[in-house]
Amino acid sequence: MNSPLEQAISRMPATILLIDDNAVQAATRQTILKRAGYFVIAALNPCRALEQIRGGEFPAEIGLVITDHVMPGMNGADFVKALRKTNPTIPVLVISGLEEAEEEYVDLNVTFRMKPLMPDHLLATVHGLIRDGSHDSGQLTAQ
Repeated sequence: MNSPLEQAISRMPATILLIDDNAVQAATRQTILKRAGYFVIAALNPCRALEQIRGGEFPAEIGLVITDHVMPGMNGADFVKALRKTNPTIPVLVISGLEEAEEEYVDLNVTFRMKPLMPDHLLATVHGLIRDGSHDSGQLTAQ
């Protein structure tokens, strides 16, 4: 039987780290996810987000990372490669407008989705990743 603390923790919303250098897209996705009950931390800089993960600077354990592919300083693939060195199993959702970018994520254990990603498809993907912790990088889904 779970303790009251364990039960409370299990009911807490998952914490999602959302990385996108486009502030409008980040804010839009953050709003969609927050309305669905998730705790969302938005980051506009992938290098800084990586430093924060490594330094344990976030207020809660990150249950899912959502990242854009094309960003200045470090693209999504480089970010995931660096992330995997210290967090090999954390679910990662990559959202990109470049179909060919999926090739850069082979063997990185990510789920890849094409832009535009409609809110219902975003939420369905996020729910599945958080529930299962699984990935389906073999499936490219333009949604």
